[in-house]
Amino acid sequence: MTTRILVRLSGLLALSVALSACGAADRLANVGQAPALSAIEDPTAVKGYKPVQMPMPAVEHASFAPNSLWRTGSRAFFKDQRARMVGDLVTVKVKVTDKAQLDNTTKRSRKNGEDAGADNILGYENKLPNGATAGSLLKLDSTASSEGVGSVRRAETLATNVAAVVTQTLPNGNLVIEGKQEIRVNFEVRELIVAGVIRPEDIESDNTIDSTKIAQARIAYGGRGQLTDVQQPRYGQQVMDILLPF
Repeated sequence: MTTRILVRLSGLLALSVALSACGAADRLANVGQAPALSAIEDPTAVKGYKPVQMPMPAVEHASFAPNSLWRTGSRAFFKDQRARMVGDLVTVKVKVTDKAQLDNTTKRSRKNGEDAGADNILGYENKLPNGATAGSLLKLDSTASSEGVGSVRRAETLATNVAAVVTQTLPNGNLVIEGKQEIRVNFEVRELIVAGVIRPEDIESDNTIDSTKIAQARIAYGGRGQLTDVQQPRYGQQVMDILLPF
């Protein structure tokens, strides 16, 4: 059993070294140099280019009534610019200002005492062993106490905007949206992901919606890059934290 564990640890260690070496070579080659800018080129001619595929609505053929400006299927006389179909864009105004403070204190104390005795026990009260007296045949005492203190302090603030795509229209008219934003500064990429279900009625006239009106909201904000690498433990340490029982 011990041999198997050692073999697995050796394999995981070798894998960690291999993964680290992939990025180490690039970093060593650029030591002391500023990051090079990419050349301007035709993106469709780059190796590995893949056309963007987004969910699109079904094709609707417009039909006009004779001598009428009204189009069949139109929601209003003037075109509504708000998102309503698969593939449309809507701007999500992400504003998270959560703050919670909880304080709990409990204290409990309990003391019990029981005494029992008999002055006369059929004349045998003077024959009790070990100097026991008939007036105190039984005496029980118990004391219990507990005290607990708990507190929670949490504060989160996030304010930004991100464009999301309508990926699905539900039978009741609600829209499923999903948006992702990436911003790279030097060697750090910040990511913002927003997804959930919205009502078309909650979309404002400028085609924006507050994140508080998203049902089943999934909002993730994080990053990846050199700063994140420094803040995270290495692969070997993470493996050891999982495997070591102590």
